[in-house]
Amino acid sequence: MDRAQKEKVVEELGQIFESSGVVVVAHYEGMTVAQMQDLRAKMRDAGGSVRVAKNRLAKIALQGKPCESIGDYLTGMTVLSYSEDPVAAAKVIDEYARGNDRLVILGGAMGDTALDPEGVKAVAKMPSREELIASIVGCIGAPASNLAGAIGAPAANIASILSTIEERAEAA
Repeated sequence: MDRAQKEKVVEELGQIFESSGVVVVAHYEGMTVAQMQDLRAKMRDAGGSVRVAKNRLAKIALQGKPCESIGDYLTGMTVLSYSEDPVAAAKVIDEYARGNDRLVILGGAMGDTALDPEGVKAVAKMPSREELIASIVGCIGAPASNLAGAIGAPAANIASILSTIEERAEAA
């Protein structure tokens, strides 16, 4: 790899570190190509990406970035998982690591907050952006449906009372 290619890789990694909501670092030693492709596909489906880069270039790209603290994890055969959604990459990598003992989570960063392996697992347990939006919409919609039910209830009650009175009058 010549100097121009290295500079390009450092620039790409720098953009990844700046724009990602979460970056997770893991060891992948012993994983097969098929397993790595499976991980990449799952990450892509979740809206994230997986990147293998030279640790030295990644450390250069980290300088001055909010997630600079993950530089300590960049030793050995490491893979970077990242996504704009602060939860997606952590969810996928945590789920994949539970099913594959060759993938070991080292840590990560969420903005300028450093995460240890337990921190990554805690982030993975958080609801995703879509789940949060759905619950907020549900909370916003619930009062409106309750209000509509409350407004409609007296009319239904009156109709029920009138039908009961009518039935009693016919019976008498």
